[in-house]
Amino acid sequence: MFTKIMKLGQKKFNKSDQDNTSGVNTVVRSSRPPTAAAAPTPNGESQSSAAPSPSQTPNHPMFTTPPSLEVLPLLKDVSSSDRPLLFMKKAHMCSCQCDFSDSLIMPREKEIKRQTLLELVDFLHSSSGKVNETMQSELIRMVSANMFRCLPPAHYENTGAPPEGNDPEEEEPYLEPWWPHLQLVYELLLRYVVSSEIEPRTAKKFINHTFVSRLLDLFDSEDPREREYLKTVLHRIYGKFIFHRPFIRCSIYNIFYKYLYETERCVGIGELLEILGSVINGFTVPMREEHVLYLVKAILPLHKSKGISIFHQQLSYCVVQFVEKDYKLADTVIRGLLKYWPLTNCNKEVLFLGELEEVLDVTEPSEFQRSVVPLFRKIGKCLNSANFQVAERALFLWNNEHIVGLIAENKDVIFPIIFEALERNMKGHWNQAVHGLSENVRRMFMEMDTELFEECEKQHAQNEAKACELLEQREMTWKRLEEAASLAAN
Repeated sequence: MFTKIMKLGQKKFNKSDQDNTSGVNTVVRSSRPPTAAAAPTPNGESQSSAAPSPSQTPNHPMFTTPPSLEVLPLLKDVSSSDRPLLFMKKAHMCSCQCDFSDSLIMPREKEIKRQTLLELVDFLHSSSGKVNETMQSELIRMVSANMFRCLPPAHYENTGAPPEGNDPEEEEPYLEPWWPHLQLVYELLLRYVVSSEIEPRTAKKFINHTFVSRLLDLFDSEDPREREYLKTVLHRIYGKFIFHRPFIRCSIYNIFYKYLYETERCVGIGELLEILGSVINGFTVPMREEHVLYLVKAILPLHKSKGISIFHQQLSYCVVQFVEKDYKLADTVIRGLLKYWPLTNCNKEVLFLGELEEVLDVTEPSEFQRSVVPLFRKIGKCLNSANFQVAERALFLWNNEHIVGLIAENKDVIFPIIFEALERNMKGHWNQAVHGLSENVRRMFMEMDTELFEECEKQHAQNEAKACELLEQREMTWKRLEEAASLAAN
């Protein structure tokens, strides 16, 4: 009896759909027809008149058996009055999930969904693609059903390897098996966000804080194609929805905190830094206190990460952007680099020296003077590094004309610090390239100021003489102790 009632109800539902669409075929055999209710409010809470989210709807396609998909008329082939309902039917149909674990499962349904998503993308992209509020509600519901999902475990969680233990360039990236559909969903969302026909005041009902937060969570995806789309979409959202900007910035910084102090999983950090680099470029001068605070508390500490090589290029760009925007931050950045300078990792030292050159290239002389002593003490240690790549990279700083100009203005302070390191390289470094570069820098110092150079040379000779004298005294002391010990033994 119950089965008969369900069949009768299904027939009525199908007949009603056909009447409402003026001959359009049934889209989905589902327990929930498309709804024209409003979406969640901007604060993420659902009102009685708002469309329920997928997680709140028990009968949502995401949690039911995938409905059978049927070919529908094209949007361009129906009248303008029938397009809204047909658009919602197509969006509702695309909310179902297809099984991509086996290419032989549901091949027809997969192709129908792919073609439908392509049509929706073209519809939004075309100038005639007018999307009212109820259509937007169903569209974002479909996008959420496809995008917001449980991500697979990370590679290191499956293998037991540490999160930073393997070189990501040597590993093959994980690729989502259902990317043919997911890519179109991302493209659809991107077209929606950038569309000039979509009013931000209306769209903020659907692109709210909850949606943005869940979007940021997807940066944990190991598929680089998905992270690239996420980067583009989030950047567009930041540019279009001004009221979301503080929330997005704060959320990105919170992800950095979580990475530094909890997970140490650096997936997506590079893409987030790329977004942040563009955001920093738009900051006003003088820099607001909160931006400087985040530089010190969230961005500079990323330099202590073990996996910094993965995102160092983007991190360096952000740091340089801060200094270019506000020259007074140069001293803060330089001291931050010195604070997190690696002690035993030569590869990181090479990265730090490259970033330091970029920072110094945009540093004003007044700020350079504030940190010149600790900075060149560190550079002096790098010059004497047994790793020839570190020593070479430090010596390459003298190939930069701006840095050489800064050094010339502060030669009285820098020469005494660097002179001894250069002499050690010329007398005892094992690498011939380092030896030759050190000789070139030494000659450059002599041409800058001959008198100061001779004074430093004289002081170095005196220091060596004192060191030899102390060594002789130490050896004599050990001899006396040995003699005293032998006499006591006899």
